[in-house]
Amino acid sequence: MSGHQLKANQTRANPKKEASGKGGKKSSQARSLRETVQFYMIDFRTPLGKAIDIFIILLNLLVVMLFVIETYPLSAGTQEILWRTEVAAVSLFIIEYLLRLYGAPDRWAYVKDGYSIIDIVAIMPTLVLMVLPATFFTHDIRFIQTIRVMAAFRIFRFLRFMAKDHLLFGMISPGMINVARLVASIFIILFVYSGLFYFVEEPLNPDVQNFGDAFYFVVVAVSTVGFGDIVPSSSAGRLVTVAMIISGIIFIPFQAARIFRAWLRASSQDRTVICTNCGLDRHDVDSKYCKKCGEALPETGEG
Repeated sequence: MSGHQLKANQTRANPKKEASGKGGKKSSQARSLRETVQFYMIDFRTPLGKAIDIFIILLNLLVVMLFVIETYPLSAGTQEILWRTEVAAVSLFIIEYLLRLYGAPDRWAYVKDGYSIIDIVAIMPTLVLMVLPATFFTHDIRFIQTIRVMAAFRIFRFLRFMAKDHLLFGMISPGMINVARLVASIFIILFVYSGLFYFVEEPLNPDVQNFGDAFYFVVVAVSTVGFGDIVPSSSAGRLVTVAMIISGIIFIPFQAARIFRAWLRASSQDRTVICTNCGLDRHDVDSKYCKKCGEALPETGEG
């Protein structure tokens, strides 16, 4: 099969690569509304697809910032503004979820997909608080706090943009995606455990007054520095600390080992040559065409 035939077959099989072809668009007559919605919700190469992704990333940043800001002392007016902002952001999350569900070729498979579950977790805390009666907020504060801390898991939404079929708008090579995931995973672990530690310690521990205090403790604990200026004062706090340290000890070296193994395997089996079409920089030693997009590889640059 020729390189151009391979490229054409891969383009037909993957709607994301279709966007990088000539014109980057498929005829509107050849695509239904559902297919169009599905295409632009996963596309990151056309201007509209890229704009949607950037908007969602900024929305994710906003809700994560809101979660952090709300742990600090705020006036009633500021709290009301932040709540309205959160409701607006989560409403857009709901619209995004419904669009992805509508456009999914297999909707039940989409509902069970890991990214879909993350989206539901991101939506639920605010949705639950919106439907609760006002009197509930004064009778069961602990339940409200439990719901609020679930918002920390919204940070997992960023993982969607580091999937192998996205690679942060194609800016990261497949060889570097594991490094990016390691860095992102470390930050996500720190962020989530900081939220959990703040939730269990803030009512009892005078040294934990906001998210910043909790994040400081988590970084110090995971790094095994242990200054001792902040220590857990509750059984739940100690349990979170133990789980956090165990997670760091197991997960971070495991991910790092995967990266080193991949690099060693690549250095012995691949050659370095950058594809002029998609930017992939690692290919088989005897390859003449890019294994990602089918483009003919330059003759120079072999490693």
